[in-house]
Amino acid sequence: MASPTEITPTQLARLVGTPHAPVLIDVRIQADFDADPYLIPGAVRLRFDDMDRCYETLRGQSAVVYCQKGLKLSQGAAALLRTKGIPAETLEGGHVAWRTAGLPMVDTAKLPMAAETGHTLWVTRHRPKIDRIACPWLIRRFVDPQAQFLFVSPGQVLNVADKFAATAFDVENVFWSHRGDTCTFDTMIMEFGIGHEALDRLATIVRGADTNRDDLAPESAGLLAASLGLSRMYRDDLEQMEAGFLLYDALYRWARDATDETHGWPSAVGVS
Repeated sequence: MASPTEITPTQLARLVGTPHAPVLIDVRIQADFDADPYLIPGAVRLRFDDMDRCYETLRGQSAVVYCQKGLKLSQGAAALLRTKGIPAETLEGGHVAWRTAGLPMVDTAKLPMAAETGHTLWVTRHRPKIDRIACPWLIRRFVDPQAQFLFVSPGQVLNVADKFAATAFDVENVFWSHRGDTCTFDTMIMEFGIGHEALDRLATIVRGADTNRDDLAPESAGLLAASLGLSRMYRDDLEQMEAGFLLYDALYRWARDATDETHGWPSAVGVS
């Protein structure tokens, strides 16, 4: 049984990808990371003896700290965070337990180089609709929670990427884009190695909406309609992106937890 200051891999997996997920901090020593250079989705790397760097940024948030086996490094680092009033738990069994459970992990070899802020910077075409909202959602929820996104005119995406050291996505002739009959959302799930049942189900919906193939999933037409409506509601691309995240949060939770639930009328007695 996990201690009051521990969380199990199964419990943490239920939080990863949701808007209220804790901040995940990987404090493995370099040798352990080099031997297995993968991260729990959304985790950031930090030296166990350098926790003071994150005190201020963690104010008002909770954290889960993990090392190789969930022992001295993560427990000491989490205890330091708690002395600063930051709710911090450790991952029972650490990185090893997460991997043994077969849970999704991010391939750090595929992560773009971080900007001066320490987080990734991405650029794509302005006036986003499907992929250009879905991909930022995926990155923020499963790869880099502090990633920044630039929306510029189509003809300037590659120039901005070059001048601002940003990673271009969802434009032609770049790594992070459509491949065959799949879309950029599919590419990111595959390349980062974070696919699992709920994300794969969501990817089918996104692919159908983004490539005019509503036959792939009944929900694709609804996603397209809602996305086009959002594009008419917001002039500012970043505001539209943030509003769109709620849509993908809801679809992800449906894909994970509610696909068997139906709704009809009249409702059954005692059922809401």
